Amino acid sequence: MRPIYRVVVVLLLILLALPIFPTSIRRLYQTSRYFLQFIPLATHSPTSTAVSSDKPTGLIASSGIELLTFGTPNGQKVKIALEELKAAYGKPYTQQNIPIMQNVQKEPWYTKLSPNGKIPVIVDHDKGGLAVMEGIGEQLLDVPGDHMAWQHGGLGPMQGQMNHFYRMAKEVIPYAIQRFVGEVERLYGVLDKQLEGRDWIVGDKYSIADIANFSWINYSSFGGIDIMRWPNLAAWHKRCLARPAVSAVATSSQMANPQYEQKLKEDQEARNKEEKLQQIVRDAKAKYGYEYSSP
Repeated sequence: MRPIYRVVVVLLLILLALPIFPTSIRRLYQTSRYFLQFIPLATHSPTSTAVSSDKPTGLIASSGIELLTFGTPNGQKVKIALEELKAAYGKPYTQQNIPIMQNVQKEPWYTKLSPNGKIPVIVDHDKGGLAVMEGIGEQLLDVPGDHMAWQHGGLGPMQGQMNHFYRMAKEVIPYAIQRFVGEVERLYGVLDKQLEGRDWIVGDKYSIADIANFSWINYSSFGGIDIMRWPNLAAWHKRCLARPAVSAVATSSQMANPQYEQKLKEDQEARNKEEKLQQIVRDAKAKYGYEYSSP
């Protein structure tokens, strides 16, 4: 394998290192069903080699990297990395969107690649069909490990829970809402402090840590959080979004900040619904004496 291909595969291995947390089938069902209101079966990108619009039934590429993913924050991490690598090195790839509500990720052909039945998965056809699933990889390369682990074990899981209880749960549970909204606000504060006096999360260069964290921060509005409360974080988000490879992916979902904020401007019904949710958060915080605290 040529050196640049090794770099591609190792970087993707790191992005695929996602924690596995116990999630009830009911909660997964509710979340997936809600996502499908916003995410099309296939997302066409001018910088991708090929994006299949059909329901996947197996691998379709015979060479290069094939990405099996979905338009969630975790699903977009690898796609952003592939777009960055394509822009820098001209490395093409093939993408298939996996409609998780249809349980394609549980079909035999998919579970041969990912026994855990989750997205995303990458397959390197130039390495004998090497398949790398979520949950593997951070220990393989020490770049920038601490901040990757922080996102995998903190920001991602906490914001996922926040999204569920804030917007998707079938019943309003005030304690859970203020608990997870508050924890995400704290984590945003931690990241804002880390970005104080610097452009990027690690050192002075854009890195895989920025990609991993951006994919979650870019869904903050969907969870009812305005990142303008944290100026360093907001400025960093803007810098990331200015990168063409990031923008190509980050603006493809109606749940992402640019699209969702535009919807709130144009749709009175959506604004009314959002205000009701915000009032629930304020009431929950008042009920349990929540006070924001972060470095």
